[in-house]
Amino acid sequence: MKLSELAGEALQSDPDIKGLATDSREVREGFLFAALPGGKFDGGAFIPQAEKNGAAAVLAAPGAPTSLPTIRDAVPRRRLAHVAARYYARQPATIVGVTGTNGKTSTVRFSAQLWRKLGRGAGSIGTIGAEAIGFARKLVHTTPEPVVLHETLRDMSDAGVTHVAMEVSSHALTQHRADGVRFAGAAFTNITQDHLDFHAGFEDYFNAKLRLFGDLVSEGGFAAVNADGEGSARVIDAVRGRKLRLLTTGAGGETLRLETCEPQPKGLSIVVVANGERRTLSLPLIGAFQAENALLAAAVVIGSGEDIQRVLPLLASLEGVPGRMQFAAEARGSCIYIDYAHTPDAVTTALRAIRPHAAGRVIVILGAGGDRDRGKRPLMGSAAAALADIVIVTDDNPRTEEPAEIRAEVLKGADGAVEIGDRREAIRKGVAMLDRGDILLIAGKGHETGQIVGDRILPFDDAAEARAAAEERRIT
Repeated sequence: MKLSELAGEALQSDPDIKGLATDSREVREGFLFAALPGGKFDGGAFIPQAEKNGAAAVLAAPGAPTSLPTIRDAVPRRRLAHVAARYYARQPATIVGVTGTNGKTSTVRFSAQLWRKLGRGAGSIGTIGAEAIGFARKLVHTTPEPVVLHETLRDMSDAGVTHVAMEVSSHALTQHRADGVRFAGAAFTNITQDHLDFHAGFEDYFNAKLRLFGDLVSEGGFAAVNADGEGSARVIDAVRGRKLRLLTTGAGGETLRLETCEPQPKGLSIVVVANGERRTLSLPLIGAFQAENALLAAAVVIGSGEDIQRVLPLLASLEGVPGRMQFAAEARGSCIYIDYAHTPDAVTTALRAIRPHAAGRVIVILGAGGDRDRGKRPLMGSAAAALADIVIVTDDNPRTEEPAEIRAEVLKGADGAVEIGDRREAIRKGVAMLDRGDILLIAGKGHETGQIVGDRILPFDDAAEARAAAEERRIT
């Protein structure tokens, strides 16, 4: 493809472009090198290396020194997203972005399940990776960088995927990663404190989320909003300001109103009012918040053009999402679940949701990630102490921080908690404490299969460790 086609403008020199790269080490003969600004390094400093490796052109901010044909832009990250969209031109016909603090992964996965049950070629992109029937790809970021994202969308389209629900993170929205995606619609779960290590403050964080609705959804598109989620009123105002088609869900919703939600031993019984008709549905999901995620997913699918009468009955056959209130093991009449909850609100939501399913005590194991928002650590501890009978504070992903210092900050909010630094030992201790009717919730890492310590990723799987501990208790 010619450089001018990618740039969308006439250029004096117009080489053929054979690939895109943002890392100068990955540049090959004929590539376009995007010299992006970064928190630690300025991509402009690596232009000579890219030239040496055979770059045919450069995308950079004004003033970046190079003798190669160059696309100049004051916001090179945004420009790269549109260049990548042109280079990897094919996208699934229906793409819906899902944003919010909690519930994104469940919502996108439930949406893909519902579309598939309706006969659509559907997939999802997010924290767990990109997946569809016959397609699987691991991703480094919840919302990939533009080159990876648009290549993935192209490949999914080529694999027969027509409908995609994708998580859109605040980082991605700030860094323009999802610009260039042709969003038919968007969905909002909720917003609470998170990622304040990256954003200047909560207002900056919220404004990043609003970009999806204000800037990225196509004209004439739709928005599905969980009316019960924190921040929903502001999102609804933004949606109405753009005259997008609005669907709302939850107890305060109008499209799919959640009238009642009752816990059952292995799921939920809900009553939903839609088009004036009351329906009783059984959801095979643990935790009342999962009803919110399931209804939001249903609204995403309905917003994409599916018949509400066909969609609602399918909720009864949804499958849980790995690492999201996932049943891991049973130990002498007690149950063990794992969940990705790693914010104060998520810990609160998870513990409140699981309590009605416990005939006995609720025990929770949690920690906090290193090199991330420190302000949330004591709040997570406080949420756990307020809602669980026993709290065990352990290591999550300490990264480059001292693990004991992270635990100490969590413990500030969890007076009386048990401290066990080694996560494997913490899980074994939690399982050993269980009596009949108790529930153990292992929070924080969910689907992850590694623990980040320093600059290493050590193999670690909460679900596997829970099963091993439960088996150990069974035979002792």
